[in-house]
Amino acid sequence: MPVPILKQGYYLIATVQAELSDTDAQRLQDDLMERVSRFRSQGIIVDVTAIDVMDSFAARALQTIAHMTRLRGADTVIVGVQPDVAFSMVQLGLTFNDMSLALDLEEGLALLDHQLSKRRSKDVRDGGR
Repeated sequence: MPVPILKQGYYLIATVQAELSDTDAQRLQDDLMERVSRFRSQGIIVDVTAIDVMDSFAARALQTIAHMTRLRGADTVIVGVQPDVAFSMVQLGLTFNDMSLALDLEEGLALLDHQLSKRRSKDVRDGGR
């Protein structure tokens, strides 16, 4: 089942509504990369609130999304990791390196706003380099 992706200003919001199969995870990667390029998005939120179980493939897919989109100039924030999912991820040694996590969509948007503001002020200080 495809993951719906909403464009909200400079951001894309992908809401995972069911467990991600390997095919779904790959499609999400492809869809997000295409939209980051098309819309010149500067931030991505992946809402995983509906996921009760996250396997290593899905966690790696989210890491890959963050790495790929960072190379295109967009930050990624994962929101809504359930307590049981967080516990099992720690037990399995799965981590979300190089991406931010937030409790919910509201916090995720605030975090992206903060990161974008920092990036813009750094660009101004660096003279646009």
